[in-house]
Amino acid sequence: MVLLRRTALLRLLLLAAMLALLLFVSSFWLPQGGISECGSAWQPCLSFYRLQPEPPSVPTGRAGAGEAPPLIKECPGQSFQARRLLRHLKSSLTDADDVLLEPYLQSWDQLLNFMESLGTMVSFFSQKVKEKVVLIRRLTLKNSTEAHGKRGPSDSSRLQPPASFGLKTGAYRSVRSMVGAELKAGVVDFFERTDSGCRTLLRLHRSLLWVKLMLEGLTDGPDADGRYKTPGELGRDAYRVALAPHHPWMLRQAAEVVFLALPDRQYFLQLVCVQSQEEATPVLHVIIDALTLVHTQTQTILAEHGMLELP
Repeated sequence: MVLLRRTALLRLLLLAAMLALLLFVSSFWLPQGGISECGSAWQPCLSFYRLQPEPPSVPTGRAGAGEAPPLIKECPGQSFQARRLLRHLKSSLTDADDVLLEPYLQSWDQLLNFMESLGTMVSFFSQKVKEKVVLIRRLTLKNSTEAHGKRGPSDSSRLQPPASFGLKTGAYRSVRSMVGAELKAGVVDFFERTDSGCRTLLRLHRSLLWVKLMLEGLTDGPDADGRYKTPGELGRDAYRVALAPHHPWMLRQAAEVVFLALPDRQYFLQLVCVQSQEEATPVLHVIIDALTLVHTQTQTILAEHGMLELP
């Protein structure tokens, strides 16, 4: 009996320590601010002071294959914009059979705004995603600089923003071109961890599945008792499918704590600039469809080269 009590106490202390660690680490990534800063990329609006966007006029049905998608407007006062996310996702698929990296990473810029809007706890994970986006852009810049030699990029290239430099042409123009170039250069290791673009993309790919599954959950109706799943439950369920199988035990336990801190469902609806579940469902379906196309195409390319389990 004494042993059981000690074991239970140790588990409680371990969970408390993980929560304290998450709060401590996250405090370095999100600065403090007042209500006036609510809605920025670094200052989330929790349920006690919400954004008040004007809801768009959205049809209640899901758009068919030949129909125009529901109207998604710019949502004033917040960093995440569903309209921009949708535009980048669609732009990444303009090449048949491939995924263009520049709009793909721009999609992640918007998704990071989405994640960081969910509060300090989620920033523990969003920071890791941001590091991967930055790494691919650094690899792109390095490759482009080497391709231009010591002369550096041309004058026209210097006019491009650093985030897009090298992504419009060259080895890192698309997922297929990056995979081919890194395999040829021998920088992809199938047995040891490396900072290759392919391995980094695989981590983003898994996180994209988490976002997609969570948004799908937000479109589900209530259960038999009329109850909707909370965003915390949806985030946890999506995490267990998309990310938990690839994470160590300690991180899985920490994730359980993070999802308890997610805002309520109404806050998520306001992030896509709607006020009700009826308005949100068709808007979310359009975003989910685009996420699915990008995820499926990326999955196909990685699977063709046996890269779905890179260490």
